[in-house]
Amino acid sequence: MTLNRFRSISNRVIAPFVSVADRLGLTPNAVTMASLVVAVLAGVALAAAGGNSLWYLVGGALVLCNGFLDVLDGALARQTNSATPEGDFLDHVVDRYADVVILGGLVAGVGRFDLGFVAIVGVLLNAYLGTQAQAIGLGRMYVGLVTRIEVLLLVGGVSIAATWIRAEYLGMTIVGWLLVFFAIASNLTALQRVVQSWQLLREE
Repeated sequence: MTLNRFRSISNRVIAPFVSVADRLGLTPNAVTMASLVVAVLAGVALAAAGGNSLWYLVGGALVLCNGFLDVLDGALARQTNSATPEGDFLDHVVDRYADVVILGGLVAGVGRFDLGFVAIVGVLLNAYLGTQAQAIGLGRMYVGLVTRIEVLLLVGGVSIAATWIRAEYLGMTIVGWLLVFFAIASNLTALQRVVQSWQLLREE
């Protein structure tokens, strides 16, 4: 299910925006911090959506914007040859805060903290295992059912759809069912990464 195989396509799509950001004098770190601000706003909007579904439209759009900025900062760093270990570290830290704030807002909006807890644990474990594999020399790991870019696309898309789709299925809205999916898929992805890392270590 991973969309990382389309990374070359996304790089071509975002290239004009990278050029604009470069001409404006934006730095990759500035874009990274802007993505955190957008994530916080998205989380607030999604949390407020429980009382007004129009907030799902705002929150969904902001989530997609966060994903866009997350791609932009890395592409800008590569184009301007300004990639640094500090910038990479900042990007990972900001991404984790953004994940918690966005998913936390989504959970607060529907009030399903049980599902939210399991989903957030899975998403954070995915990120940890992906970078831990790199830390022990296996390379950055993207394998799995659902990666961060897919989480953002699904949250953004489903949130926007929830502005109009308000029906409940077995007692839950489509946002609630999205949390069910994340709770299952993100933890299965974490398990996939554990198994693959273990196999690679055994082969060395």
